[in-house]
Amino acid sequence: MSNRANHNSGAVEAAVSAAGSRAYAGDAPATTRRHVRHIYVHIPFCARICPYCAFYKDLLDRSQTSRFCEAILRELEPHESHRRTGDRRSLLRPSTIYFGGGTPTALNIAQLELLLRGFHERLELSQLVEWTIEANPGSVSVRKAALLKKFGVNRISLGVQSWDDELLKLLGREHNPPQAEESFRILRDAGFTNVNVDLMFGLPGQTIDQWRATLEKTIALQPQHISTYCLTYEEDTEFFLRHARGEFRQDADMDAEFFEITMAILENAGYEHYEISNYARPSFESVHNRAYWLGKDYLGIGPSAVSTIGMQRWQNVCDYRVYIDRALAGQSPRESSENLTDQIKRTERIALSLRTREGVSAGDLKDFGTETDELVALGLLRQSKGNFILTPKGKALTDSITEVLL
Repeated sequence: MSNRANHNSGAVEAAVSAAGSRAYAGDAPATTRRHVRHIYVHIPFCARICPYCAFYKDLLDRSQTSRFCEAILRELEPHESHRRTGDRRSLLRPSTIYFGGGTPTALNIAQLELLLRGFHERLELSQLVEWTIEANPGSVSVRKAALLKKFGVNRISLGVQSWDDELLKLLGREHNPPQAEESFRILRDAGFTNVNVDLMFGLPGQTIDQWRATLEKTIALQPQHISTYCLTYEEDTEFFLRHARGEFRQDADMDAEFFEITMAILENAGYEHYEISNYARPSFESVHNRAYWLGKDYLGIGPSAVSTIGMQRWQNVCDYRVYIDRALAGQSPRESSENLTDQIKRTERIALSLRTREGVSAGDLKDFGTETDELVALGLLRQSKGNFILTPKGKALTDSITEVLL
């Protein structure tokens, strides 16, 4: 279900240029020098390829999934903690783990158990506070939910996208609204008390009334977290081609209206708007995603994954077959790397922090005095506790404001 309109990496990718994936993975040497508390695992398999999705994904191939799971655990081994290595100096003791894709729940019961058990065997998880797995409604079952709960997964991100059947068909989703609601009920019955629902707006033909109904339906289910994303037309997708042919068009004014209605409805329902695309009940913000937005180090595992650790960033090969072969042969899956600079770090910090309720440090914007004064005068920014924070009016123009400041 990985897509631009997906909660986690969209904001990270908007700020970094190491293309192509929503998380980033790595080699052992860099991780042994710094504490790394956040791990992302990319599982690219999908039962169906959605026409708007630009993240690395591939159709589910049952003949390869077991080898893929073995490769994931093999890549993890050089980073594993002292539980297996006996090295109490290990710096990889995660506080968050995030399985994204693709569709992690497209794996069968045995494969999911292999991965989850493998992480428990290889990592010291006593400091783990959040373990998230993305799930598509079409791939949630009672047995899978029970397995995830058994192995310590405590947060599910459910890719509903819409409660309108026709819009789901347009998006190429494999589920219908009743299946999505049943999946939510299954997760609740399994004991999951932290569930995110992903939604999309700005879809071709979508009306304000449809969007309002989707928000109200979601609120009625009482998830702890709701992510709302505006459709973007990404290269190398079917939707991009249809947009280029004039079949679809982006309406900035309508998108702004969708966004403003979203803020009003969700905040009125008690959800805190803590990042441009994310709303949560108090204390249910995504710990993993906040680590991205705060510029924390993170290790990615899996094909196309990217890691950022210290002043280094690297990306794994964007082909799961090549990835499997390399990992199982004991070779590095790394495809490219980049040495970061202080300027790159500051640019990313501004782009990501601006999207959050805490805003950007005034120190990071010291070279943009004229620009920030103008934005404050226009009512788009305000100052609070030494930071510049977007106003409600400014939130609707986040991308434009970011361009001004970068």
